[in-house]
Amino acid sequence: MSSLVLLVAVLLVLVVALAVGVLVDLAHRYPKAATPMLVGLGGMTVIAACVVPIVVR
Repeated sequence: MSSLVLLVAVLLVLVVALAVGVLVDLAHRYPKAATPMLVGLGGMTVIAACVVPIVVR
């Protein structure tokens, strides 16, 4: 695996982690919208779904 693929994977993880943090904060501010923990777990699922195919190649 080249270093470019690893760099892209790391950057993708950081961007998705930031997006998950925003979603958790949004859900925390408006609790009727969603449970913050479920939003965080959904975001982690997105990270896994995006990064695993890239890293496995």
